[in-house]
Amino acid sequence: MLNRICKICIVWFYLIALVFGAAFLTASGVQAQQSAYGDRDIISDVVVQGNQRIEVETVKSYIFVHKGDIYDEKIVDRSLKSLFNTGLFSDVKIGRSGKTLVIEISENPIINRIVFEGNKFKKDEKLYEEINLRPRIVFSRSKVRGDVQRLLEIYRRGGRFSASIEPKVIQLDQNRVNLVFEITEGPKSSIGKINFMGNAIYNNDDLRAIIRSKESRWWKFLTSDDTYDPDRMAFDKQLLRDFYRSQGYADFRITSAVTELAPNKEDFFINYTIEEGVIYHFGEITVESQIPDLASDILSLLVFTKEGKLYNSELIDQTVEYLTSIAGLKGYAFVNVRPRIKRDREKQTVNITYIVNKAPRVYVERVEIRGNVRTHDRVIRREMRLVEGDSYNSSKMKRSEIRVRSLGFFKEVEIDQIEGSSNDKTILEVTVEEQATGELSVGAGFSSVESFLFDFSIRERNLLGRGQDLRFGSRISSRRKELDVGFTEPYFMGRPVVAGIDIFFRDNSFREANFTQVSVGLGLRTAFPVTEFIVMSGRYNLRKDIIDIPAAFLSSRSPFTVTNIGTFTTSSVGYGISFDTLDNRQKPNRGQRIVLNQDFAGLGGNVRYVRTQANYNYFIPIIGRWIFGAKAELGHILSLGQDIRINDRFFLGNPRMRGFKQAGIGPRDNLTTDALGGNAFYKGSLEIFIPLGSGARELGIEASAFIDAGALFSIDLPDQLFNSATGLTHNIVADTPKPRVSAGIGFTWTSPFGPFRVDFAKAILSDKFDKTEFFQFNIGTRF
Repeated sequence: MLNRICKICIVWFYLIALVFGAAFLTASGVQAQQSAYGDRDIISDVVVQGNQRIEVETVKSYIFVHKGDIYDEKIVDRSLKSLFNTGLFSDVKIGRSGKTLVIEISENPIINRIVFEGNKFKKDEKLYEEINLRPRIVFSRSKVRGDVQRLLEIYRRGGRFSASIEPKVIQLDQNRVNLVFEITEGPKSSIGKINFMGNAIYNNDDLRAIIRSKESRWWKFLTSDDTYDPDRMAFDKQLLRDFYRSQGYADFRITSAVTELAPNKEDFFINYTIEEGVIYHFGEITVESQIPDLASDILSLLVFTKEGKLYNSELIDQTVEYLTSIAGLKGYAFVNVRPRIKRDREKQTVNITYIVNKAPRVYVERVEIRGNVRTHDRVIRREMRLVEGDSYNSSKMKRSEIRVRSLGFFKEVEIDQIEGSSNDKTILEVTVEEQATGELSVGAGFSSVESFLFDFSIRERNLLGRGQDLRFGSRISSRRKELDVGFTEPYFMGRPVVAGIDIFFRDNSFREANFTQVSVGLGLRTAFPVTEFIVMSGRYNLRKDIIDIPAAFLSSRSPFTVTNIGTFTTSSVGYGISFDTLDNRQKPNRGQRIVLNQDFAGLGGNVRYVRTQANYNYFIPIIGRWIFGAKAELGHILSLGQDIRINDRFFLGNPRMRGFKQAGIGPRDNLTTDALGGNAFYKGSLEIFIPLGSGARELGIEASAFIDAGALFSIDLPDQLFNSATGLTHNIVADTPKPRVSAGIGFTWTSPFGPFRVDFAKAILSDKFDKTEFFQFNIGTRF
């Protein structure tokens, strides 16, 4: 028992000794630490000096040392770097005054104004858009250096590689500065020569015609394609790949693209080394659909890539897009069509399997518009087929790009996908480069129809950046005097409804029928989309016409014309419907356009008729850059209780029927040979647009071969031309629906000064009294 008590006492003794020993060691450590640092190493306060705008607490929030902390050089150094990294201070010093930590700061000034000097080729608005600094924000030299590099990049993209920019800072009171970018733009760095090595099938001229970059020539002073641009060069590489792979060269590749600066330090030489490879054809084409409602055998019938045809990468892309749209029509908005391509180099064929399966759902999180300075965001957004919250659809994205480009306000349009905040979201970034939309032109020229002509027009197609169209124009020639004013609002009351008004005055001389017509009037019009490709339109026109024949010629003119002398008022309402899938309105390569128009005159006034017109246009690429075009037109005007006046009839001839003079086809007075016009016509054209050599294409010269066919016929016979004894006092000739046919070739030069067109056409089928013309031309000059 005693032994147990002794053992317990011993245990307790050691435990107590251990506790007291630990306490002693801790106290000794604290004392030793205090002895090492001393009382002065404990920070008693943190003081900020030199601040003017920035609060003390804001400065303290950026540091890692505070009152009561032990002074540590490493922590102080971290705090110093943190303050510099804010960009708020031009200088920071951290020191000690006894136990107090003193932070001395010099605040960066506030930018009062940003000025660009020396820039002639780049507008202030364009340069301002590129920089990050703005008035009323903190000045930072690092940000200035970054903005200088961005501005230099703008000039390099424009071909001015010798440009230099010197930022100047002007000190103002109250710690403010003016920032001045002094710019020396320098000369443009042009492309002296573009060389291709390794090409055997296509020569250098053929390949130069494909790419956007062009060699510098004196006539290209109005374009920028002959200036060196690395971004354009990357685009040129893709154009070369697309071209070769659309011509069967599946193995084509660019092994190198080297740029050299010429000895004059102004021109660049671009050297491409390529491997063309061999021609491939399509081999076995199959479709594997993993969607039950989309049968593989049915989809196989819808592909554009057919076995045995020349390999063409464009047909693969078109097939993918078409199969995706078919799936969308079946209710599958999220479908992935992936072509699996396998080359057989021995047989020189490409086997393709299109794999169709469901894709994960992706939604548009945000649409961002970049690059527009004048144009309002809403003008671009309303053309987008995808908006925030929509399910992503590649076809709609491509359609959006086409619609924005078709506005004609932008030189470049590009829509990119960016990752959103989650895997099922995407951001669409629409980047545009604006171009001039205002037009002020004075023109003079000569044509085989109107002899001398002069015109003046002023137009703004993007009025105040709202997408509105305002125009004023006048035209004077030996045959006519015209004046018109028009305004168009493409989105009336914020809806996709076009509203417009036109006011006009015309004084025309119809020499082929020997009468004059003075007209004044106004028109109201509207249009709205029914579907993506179908548009309905409506219009109202009020016109007053004065038809006359010069007194000196009155006795020798056709009675058919004399009976139309007088003053007439036409009040008409009309409608139109169009279906349009053309890829480009100005220069179509693919697609079709169908238009039907009908007008009813008689809602007031003293003229009554129903006029109906229809036309059809179709374009498709055939071989390489050869384009086939087909056009058809029909027209008929129906009288309502009165004869159709001569100025309301149709006339047919140059330029719609090449090979014939203006109004050279149709009913004609037998005695005077005056053209009388007709109540009905039909006309068709087949045309092949022929690619010329690179030199001609660089000059903007295009050629075509065509066949025109058509006829104009049927006129009303005025009662006063009859008498009971002799019947019809005048005979009408050539009033027949039999076709006239002409064929020929034409050349168009889109020069920097205006259009120039020449046609050589031979009338193959014509009537005895038709008036033909082999050579026709038109020259226009703008300055």
